[in-house]
Amino acid sequence: MRENEGLGRVNGMSREELLGLPVAVDLDTGNRALGLGRSKGYELAKRGQYPCKVLRLGNAYRVVTADLLDLLGLAA
Repeated sequence: MRENEGLGRVNGMSREELLGLPVAVDLDTGNRALGLGRSKGYELAKRGQYPCKVLRLGNAYRVVTADLLDLLGLAA
């Protein structure tokens, strides 16, 4: 987990932004929180190797926020 000093940001999102996320987020938001590029994030999700739980809903991927926060060490 990378943290930008003075900004309170972790991997492109602030702690407040991360804690304010809904129950599940789109893959682009998950990628941003983890500091992953779009192509890499989709590649990992497609292969079932995304670093936290991802749900496939039709053609869309949703990242489970609780798993994302746990991975980032921000679980409540």
